[in-house]
Formats: sequence, C-alpha cells, structure tokens
Amino acid sequence: MAIDYQQLKNRRFEEVVHTYTARDTMLYALGVGVGHDPLDQGALDFVYEARLKALPTLAGVLAYPGFWLKEPDTGVDWTQVLHADQDIVLHRPLPPEGTVKATTRVDEIIDKGPGKGAFIYSSRTVTDAASGEPLATLTQNTMARGHGGFGGSTAQPPQPQAIPERAAELSCELPTLPQAALIYRLSGDYNPLHADPAVARQGGFERPILHGMCTFGVAGHALLKSCCDYDVGRFHRIKARFSAPVYPGETIRTDIWRLDRGVAFQCRVVERDLVVIDNGFADVG
Repeated sequence: MAIDYQQLKNRRFEEVVHTYTARDTMLYALGVGVGHDPLDQGALDFVYEARLKALPTLAGVLAYPGFWLKEPDTGVDWTQVLHADQDIVLHRPLPPEGTVKATTRVDEIIDKGPGKGAFIYSSRTVTDAASGEPLATLTQNTMARGHGGFGGSTAQPPQPQAIPERAAELSCELPTLPQAALIYRLSGDYNPLHADPAVARQGGFERPILHGMCTFGVAGHALLKSCCDYDVGRFHRIKARFSAPVYPGETIRTDIWRLDRGVAFQCRVVERDLVVIDNGFADVG
C-alpha cells in the first residue's frame, strides 16, 4: 500500500457529535484505574455521582473519530500503525456530562524516506455543542511503519520534551487491574488487540495489551493527584510519547520533574523496569 500525500492531507472527515453521560465519565475513570483505593477522597470525585468531576484525559475519548486509518482511502496498512505521540490541551475543565462535537483533520504527513516510516499528524478541537465553546484540542502522531518514500513532507518532527538527568522530585505508583483493557475499551476503542488473546499473539504479544491511551490516562491521574491535589482547574495540558506497551495488571510508576513552568514526566512499568511513556510534559499547578 502507498500513501497519496495530497489525498491523505486533504481527507474530509464527518463532524462527530457525541453525547456522554455521568455514567460514561465514571466508566472512563474506572477504566484508567481510578477508585483502586476506596478511601482516597480526591479520587472518589471521579467515580461517584454525588460530586462528579471529569478527568482531564477523558477528552481523549470525546468525539473520537474511530480508527479511520483502517479505511482503504488512506493508503495505509493499518496493521503497521503505532500511536506514537499524544497531546491534549484543556481550554477549560470538562463537564462531567454533555454533548460535544469535533471534526478531525490531517495536519501533516512527514516522510522519513524509502524503507522507513511516516508520521501522520492529526488533530481535533472538541467544543460544547450548544455554546460552541472550545473544551480541548487534541493532537495525535501516528507512525505508519514501512510507508516512507511517498513524497511527503521532509520537515523534522517537533523536538520531544527532554527528561532531566537528576532524580525525580515526585513519584506516584498506580496499579492497573487485570481486566483494565476490557473496561477501558467500553469507552470507545474496540480494537481486538486489547481483548482477544489470539489477535494479541498475532501481533507478537503474549496476551492482550493495555490501550496506549489508557496508560496515558493513568499518567494523567498520577499528575492530577501528585501536582494538582485533584483540582482539575489546575490541569491545562499533557503530552507524551508512547515507548512500550503495558500488560493489564502491571504497576505504572510516574516519575515527575518540576520545570520553570509545568513538569516533565516519565512512566515506567515497575514489574519489568521498562519505560512505557517517555518525554512527557504537563502544564499543571
């Protein structure tokens, strides 16, 4: 398969209108592991309807366009794509329920050369359907392995956030449930790689892996807890690179370094001592 640069760059997307409920907000939070400690009063606010708040990373599943790179008009072999980077900018705290809308667009396709890959940058701004007020802007980088050499942009990808060489100032360990992927997929990502052992083995994994965006949500929870005392009004942005998959049931430790503005962070699976999210940055505080 080959990418047609102009066709993919100018691809038209239908507007997605998405109504979500308090139950959806709580289900998302449970999917990323919030509530594992029933005595954590701050976390309870994201899984209990009495005073419900939405996690900032819930934006990742709002007005989601689906796995559109699987469509034949993209020229992409979907089995060769990896979610490489994610950036979420919050313009205001997300309401715990409501109706939102967004239209996805392809911003750029960077050609890494023949025999190499391509970086496909796409974005969407989620807005309140009634007022038109922007809630969050999401930018995603997807790597299409082996798709280079099609004549796309030769621009350099943005420089990643450097991780300081000094010891982290803060660390937060959070567990994931063995059934975490089966819960998280109910928020809209039904890729069988995260549920079907046979599909996972075909993909080279010993068992189903956790969604990258679920790991991203665990990191968001750690930052919200450690840097914002669960105050969603202090959480403005989170971006990072995905470096390795997580298996449901593993423990994720988020190491945090304070910067002049915001923080840098990195996530590591404790059981395998493996970095799974790297080059993280969050505008918090």
